[in-house]
Amino acid sequence: MSTLTDDLSASEAPATVQLTYREAINAALHDALAGDPAVLLLGEDVDADGGVFKTNTGLVEAFGPERVRTTPICENGFVGVALGMALVGLRPIVEIMFADFLPTAGDAIVNQLPKYRFMSGGQCAVPVTVRVIGGGTGRFGTQHSATYESWFMHLPGLRVATASTPGSAYALLRAAISEDNPVIFFEHKALYDLAGPVPEESYALPFGEANVVREGGDVTIVALGRMVHTSLEAAEQLAAAGVECEVVDLRTTSPLDEDTVLESVENTGRLVVVDEAHPRCSMATDISALVARKAFGALRAPVEMVTAPHTPVPFSNTLEDIYIPDAQRVANAVKTVAEWTR
Repeated sequence: MSTLTDDLSASEAPATVQLTYREAINAALHDALAGDPAVLLLGEDVDADGGVFKTNTGLVEAFGPERVRTTPICENGFVGVALGMALVGLRPIVEIMFADFLPTAGDAIVNQLPKYRFMSGGQCAVPVTVRVIGGGTGRFGTQHSATYESWFMHLPGLRVATASTPGSAYALLRAAISEDNPVIFFEHKALYDLAGPVPEESYALPFGEANVVREGGDVTIVALGRMVHTSLEAAEQLAAAGVECEVVDLRTTSPLDEDTVLESVENTGRLVVVDEAHPRCSMATDISALVARKAFGALRAPVEMVTAPHTPVPFSNTLEDIYIPDAQRVANAVKTVAEWTR
């Protein structure tokens, strides 16, 4: 049985160190900046005491204000500037302070970054990495708590990644920065203090490969980011009752590893999708539709989704706790599908 921190096999990463998710992001940025003079970081307050979430600590001191640049509060402007930088050979990393601010850069992210390589007939690479902090926690309110992976996986030409562990945070971010296609890289603010193994040497994970973080033969749980931990907590509770869940961490939603999801469902015959986003037109609905189309014959129960309600994220402590899917809700959904027989 694999566990959440087994992202990196012994052959892939023989030597690791313990870092927090925040430190892993910082290490990936540091190593990318150190390894390639074309890499630079820009965003609001990225050089001010490590940034709002302290992920950029020490970078401006190490690489200077020419390569670690604080921008005006104008997301569409500086993401557009990043596109121009990429077209002349640079590899900019852009930090968007909260996922909720992505719509303010809507033209650059929706109409420019993912389409430019296509419109140029493949002549122009667009190596722009947009780092985004998202997720409900800490009572940030409805304008600072979104999870928008579902929005951007809809756009062809744009890669979308979400790390659930320090190891995958480091490796996926390094992969994103080395990509010649634009990447939206989501970081969940509730995971920044999570500690786990990270490779001592530079390491990247390929996009489009999900990770089976827990094996089981009764029910498949597919999750992303913070919800991977919630799903594992539920799986441990259910194991005590004799229900063994297989937990799949998608890691990237574009490209999406359909094969791992379908293989798991073929094995278990039951699926629960856990997503912190809203239930309409979301990652959860996309995975549910995928399995209904391509693995319908394997299903022994209807697909269940565990999502946030179709409401804005509340500020109230009590309401936000109810809003975000928890392990009990996941366990209840698993029990529902486990009760079906055929």
